[in-house]
Amino acid sequence: MLKGRRIALVEDDEIMGASLEQRLRLEGAEVLRLKLMQRAIGALRTPRAPIDAVVCDIRLPDGSGEDLFHTLCRTMTPPPFLFITGQGGIDQAVRLLHAGAADYITKPFEMAAFLDRLGHLIRPALHEGSDDLLGISPAARRVAALAAQAAASDRPVLVRGAPGTGKALVARQIHRLSDRSAAPFLHVNLARAADPVAELGQAAREVGEGILFLNSISRLTAPAQDWLMHWLDSAPPARVISACGADLDEAMRRARFRADLASRLGPHEIPIPPLKDRPEDAVWLLTRLFETLNPRRQTPLRGLSALAQEAVRAHDWPGNGREVRARLVQALATAQGEMLYPGDLFPERQTAPADDLPSLAEARDAAERAHILAALERTAGQVTEAARLLKVSRTTLWEKMQKLGL
Repeated sequence: MLKGRRIALVEDDEIMGASLEQRLRLEGAEVLRLKLMQRAIGALRTPRAPIDAVVCDIRLPDGSGEDLFHTLCRTMTPPPFLFITGQGGIDQAVRLLHAGAADYITKPFEMAAFLDRLGHLIRPALHEGSDDLLGISPAARRVAALAAQAAASDRPVLVRGAPGTGKALVARQIHRLSDRSAAPFLHVNLARAADPVAELGQAAREVGEGILFLNSISRLTAPAQDWLMHWLDSAPPARVISACGADLDEAMRRARFRADLASRLGPHEIPIPPLKDRPEDAVWLLTRLFETLNPRRQTPLRGLSALAQEAVRAHDWPGNGREVRARLVQALATAQGEMLYPGDLFPERQTAPADDLPSLAEARDAAERAHILAALERTAGQVTEAARLLKVSRTTLWEKMQKLGL
C-alpha cells in the first residue's frame, strides 16, 4: 500500500518515532524523519523529492504541529497532513482540519488503524510517473496525476496553462505513459504555422496511430478549424492532445473559435497553475536547471544561497518556467561570487529608482530575515545553535522567526 511512497515523519519522541519509522519502512515507504519544527519547515518546503504525506505530532520541542502547518501554508500548498494527538489536543486537531489538514488520529492507536488512515490519505496520489513532472508541490503533482489518468484512456485532452508552464511536457508525459508510446508524437505549434491547414494535413498523414499535439489552438484560423473538425469526424486512428491559454475562452466569446470544436477537443482537461501560485516549484525548477547548467561554467559555483531561494519564492514569475531558465542563464554568465545570490538573478533590483525604496521598517525586517536564514542555513536548521551565533536568546529568535514568517 505504501511501497514507493515518501512519508515525512515529524515526531520527537524516540520510542514513538522509531516504532512508526520502522513500520512505515516495512510497508515499503521511504521515511524522512524529522524531530524539530524548524528542520521540518525547510525540509518540507524544498524536499529532495516529492513528499506524499506528513505524519506530524501536534506537540514538538520548538513549536507545534499547528505552527508548522500554518507556516507552510503561507508560502505553499503542503502535502496531506495526518496529525497525531493526545486526548487533550482533539480541539486543536479539529481546528487544523478546518484549516485544511487531511486527518488526525488520537493516542493510543492501533498500527493497523494508523496505516489505514495514512493509506486512505495518500491513495489519490498513487499514479505511476507522477513524481516530479512539473515540480514538487501538491498542485504540480495533481497535474502529473491527471496526466497519468489521461494516459490510461484514449479521449482527446486539452491542457490549459499560461506560456512557459510546461504544457508540452504534460503532452509528452501522456504519450510516454500511454500504449501509443512506440508510435510518433508530432508537435504542431499553431502560433508559428504559416499555413495551418497545410501543416495540419501533413501532420495527420505522418502521425499514424500516434499522438498529434496541437499547441496554441486558439490561433487556428476558421478554415483550419473546419478542416480539423472534419478530420476528427472521420475517426482517425491518431489521438489528439491540444493546448491553450486563457485566450481560448475569449476567442469563443467573440465567436472566433467553434464551440463544438472546443467541446470535441476538451472532454478531458488538465489545468496547469502558474508558477506564481507554486513558489516551491520555482525553487525546484531553478535547482534542477542549476544542477544541469552550472557544471558548464569554466568555474562552477558552489551552489544556490538561501537568500536566492527566498527571492525566487517571493518573485511572481510572469514568464513562468521560461523566465526561470532565462534568469538563471544570465546569472550564471555574470555571477562573480562563489554562490548564486538574489542580485545575480534579479540585477534590476540593484538599480531600482529611489521612489521604489522600501521603508526603514521593511528594510530592517528584510535584513533580519536574511541574517536569520543565513544562521539557520549554517546550523542546518538548529534554532538553539543559530541563536548562539546571532547572540540572542532562543526565545527572542523564535519570536522574530514567527514575526517574519520563518
